[in-house]
Amino acid sequence: MKKKKKQAKRVSTFLILSTVCAAALAGCSSGSGSSSEGASGGSSAAPSASASAEAEKPLKLNIMLPIFKTNYPKDDSPVAAELEKLTNTDIHFEWVPNASYGDKFNITLASGNLPKIIYVPDSKGPSFVSAVKSGAFWDLTDKLKNYPNLSQANEVILNNSSINGKTYGIYRGRELGRNGVYYRQDWLEKVGLQQPKTIDDFYNMLKAFKEKDPDGNGKDDTYGLVMVKWTAGWGAGFDQIKLWFGAPNVWGEKDGKLVPEFEYDEYFEALKFMKKLYDEKLVNQDFAVMDSAKWTDPLVNGQAGAIIDVVDGAARADDKIHAALKDAGKEDSREQYVDVFGAVTGPDGQIHTLPTSGFAGLLAIPKSSVKSEEEVDRILKFLDQLNEPDLQTLTSFGLEGKHYKKIDDKTLERSSDSVLLESEVEGLNQMVPYIPEGKGLQVAQTPLRLKQTEVQLKNRDTIVANPAEPFISEVYAQKGQQLGNIINDARIKFIVGQIDEKGWRDAIELWKKSGGDDYVKEINELYAASKS
Repeated sequence: MKKKKKQAKRVSTFLILSTVCAAALAGCSSGSGSSSEGASGGSSAAPSASASAEAEKPLKLNIMLPIFKTNYPKDDSPVAAELEKLTNTDIHFEWVPNASYGDKFNITLASGNLPKIIYVPDSKGPSFVSAVKSGAFWDLTDKLKNYPNLSQANEVILNNSSINGKTYGIYRGRELGRNGVYYRQDWLEKVGLQQPKTIDDFYNMLKAFKEKDPDGNGKDDTYGLVMVKWTAGWGAGFDQIKLWFGAPNVWGEKDGKLVPEFEYDEYFEALKFMKKLYDEKLVNQDFAVMDSAKWTDPLVNGQAGAIIDVVDGAARADDKIHAALKDAGKEDSREQYVDVFGAVTGPDGQIHTLPTSGFAGLLAIPKSSVKSEEEVDRILKFLDQLNEPDLQTLTSFGLEGKHYKKIDDKTLERSSDSVLLESEVEGLNQMVPYIPEGKGLQVAQTPLRLKQTEVQLKNRDTIVANPAEPFISEVYAQKGQQLGNIINDARIKFIVGQIDEKGWRDAIELWKKSGGDDYVKEINELYAASKS
């Protein structure tokens, strides 16, 4: 464990040399997630379209993006119209619910009828890798140097997001130490507990949230942890919990060889912990199918007390709780209802934090819909321009005077009209690369938002890297979805009690026989080659 911790710190030290977008997307957890909040940093005016661009006809774009809400900006909404004006474009947004985005992506890829820009949720996913190898997407490796913002892309993140060292999409920059836990601080005070420091503390908090009437209504109608179906797996919560127990991040090293995470005893201990939470009804019983668009609803509505996701979700949830209580005439003088922390200490006495890869998916350009180098150039100019401060602010917060009030040159106050924001603003920043960093206005820094930033920075010291992240496996490209489904289905079945430990072990054997052994062999060959 000490060796792994030291290795993680070395990788962390190297990775944090990059500056990535501080305001990332919610839910995204693990990934993956969305944010209606912009990135931090100063603001300066973005260049308007050049005279030559103005002389050109608007660039027609259709863009396929994930959406984390049930409402979303329409093509003719005021913010979208202003975006088109500033970038000389005519844009059609193809919004897809995040919970089903992976399936929709694969269906769209197979159909051959692709938009001009498509969000790729998994740059190493077998369907995308296969499409890249068949020549379906433009190679952008040598093109980024031609654009003032994209040319500043971080080399480490480019490598993480690459396929065999080649760039086939513009990464969306994210904070490396973004993951953690946020919870109802008012509930914790009500049940007489302190912020969790250990796994046992975390369990006791969830148990108290269910059993000690934290909302004070005298009814047995609350529970501890909200989890959801997730496109990058089955739920962001377990992806972090397994590291708390000391399991590796996807792959771990034993005796110089890489071994899948689920072959570690620590992984199974984390799985048993999740089953305990499920059996005691401390987690929502529909976690395997719950839509991520509704993730924070139980927290806001006073049904549940904690979420394991990205820490910047804390302030967004807190804003919604304030708004809901105000509408109900129940708001008190509390400055915040939600608090946040990064991770809890595991059985080995150490903290192990799940990092991001420094990016959340790619924005790729298909050759079937973009035929010429000239059109690729115009699209890259558009993506480059989105990184300018005023466009980062526009896509994150909307129009000044309508969707936000500017406080000073760096900060703003958002409208409290959540319906307005969802229908005209939220989701548009899903297409912003945030390269080299976030430069737009940011929400005025409340104590909770300052705490979020503090947690993210502290997390960088304890992240556990995935040693196989840069590698592209031919076996995984062909069988990755099948292999992933075997493990995902088995862990859900174990948690809900449909299989026992023997059933879990049988699933691992099935994984091996279905191509897993070949996958492990290939990954280790790539790992050995990377060290030579």
